[in-house]
Amino acid sequence: MNDVLNETYNPDVLECIANLSNDEVFTPPEVANAMLDLLPQELFSNSNTKFLDPACKSGVFLREIAKRLLVGLEKEYPDLQSRVDHIFKNQLYGIAITELTSLLSRRSVYCCKYADNKYSVTKFDTLQGNIFFDEGKHLFVGGKCLHCGIGEQSFKEQFTDKEEKHAYQFIHNLMPGELENMKFDVIIGNPPYQMSDGGSGPSASPIYNRFVDCAKRLNPKYITMIIPSRWFSGGKGLDEFRDNMLNDNHISQLIDYPNSADCFAGVDIAGGVNYFLWDKEYKGLCSIKTVRGEKVSYSKRALNQFDIFIRSNESISIIKKIIDSKTEVMENIVFSRNPFGFESKARGKKVKDEKHHIKLLHSQGYGFVSEEEVQKNNNFVALWKISIGKLVPSNGEVGIDPKKGYNAMTQPRILKPYEVITDSYLVLGTVKTEEEANNFCNYMKLKFPRFLMHETYS
Repeated sequence: MNDVLNETYNPDVLECIANLSNDEVFTPPEVANAMLDLLPQELFSNSNTKFLDPACKSGVFLREIAKRLLVGLEKEYPDLQSRVDHIFKNQLYGIAITELTSLLSRRSVYCCKYADNKYSVTKFDTLQGNIFFDEGKHLFVGGKCLHCGIGEQSFKEQFTDKEEKHAYQFIHNLMPGELENMKFDVIIGNPPYQMSDGGSGPSASPIYNRFVDCAKRLNPKYITMIIPSRWFSGGKGLDEFRDNMLNDNHISQLIDYPNSADCFAGVDIAGGVNYFLWDKEYKGLCSIKTVRGEKVSYSKRALNQFDIFIRSNESISIIKKIIDSKTEVMENIVFSRNPFGFESKARGKKVKDEKHHIKLLHSQGYGFVSEEEVQKNNNFVALWKISIGKLVPSNGEVGIDPKKGYNAMTQPRILKPYEVITDSYLVLGTVKTEEEANNFCNYMKLKFPRFLMHETYS
């Protein structure tokens, strides 16, 4: 019987919660502690250090910080209850993203979902304690929330009968009064990743970047957050954020997981995830650690070495040689998204006629449109074009068995003169003859361009 008791599986409940959902990505304790390891450890022996998690879900960050402070402050506060009271009332603060996560966070940190309850490890005068939640309001301007970007129509459709409005306090200028003028030493967290913006289809805009920006505006000593890595190459709503991050030499460390499942077990986030340490007093090169399964690589370099962040440390030397060779690059000929002004849902007319003679290729087949309907790049309609899909199958390497290879892009295809595409596709370039189009298309099927695309954008 003793052997059975000793071998009984007793998992950490927050470790279990971390694997529950792909919608709200909870942070495993192991990852939270890896992020805390980036910080100067003397912070946990200082009774004046103040920590803020602006996006509490499970309360794991505050709980793990409390564990470290309980050890670090033992000499200053020998009495355990006095130490607990000081830490929870004067050093740990959180802002929950929903009412449910506020209860969960308090339960994790205070051992009771109401901080003024007699069962709380330290009793507050208010039920929220120092883990706050107040439902905010979206400020709609021009059809979108000024603070988070959610589309007004999408909001009305999604949240009419729901209690939670997801107007996150931290980025909606709704800092709890108790925290309004407080100076924090460390801001740490795993913010929400995106919000529906009311665009066509399941369109969503990133939101994690707004949490990072707001954290910087509070000017703490340190910031460490875990966020999707899509900002490495910019994209929808992220170009300005990418530029700011790449040119911010206060980022001293960056840990990158191209496959999100290496960080969040069972969670598939396109482009992977990363966490970083922003140090107010640091100015210099960034130490980069890239984790691909069992393979780990390191480098120390400037984040703004290139216009985008190239996550593969091994490919840097190859890319430098290409740049130094002064070879003409495809960047000068590749079209921006939605090359002809047709939304992804556009279908055109089913039957070709004298006016609607331009073939429109879309995800379900093709239709026909008129010259007047082509809103952009009309002068390229009559040329040969090379196209690929905008989205990479299976998120590139994510979730793909390495033995089976990975997809750097979709198969390129040739568009004949007077053939155009919707926003579901990209145009890599245009040429004047069929022979040039075939050569261009065959080049894109080679290993070298696919290697470059995978290493720079994956």
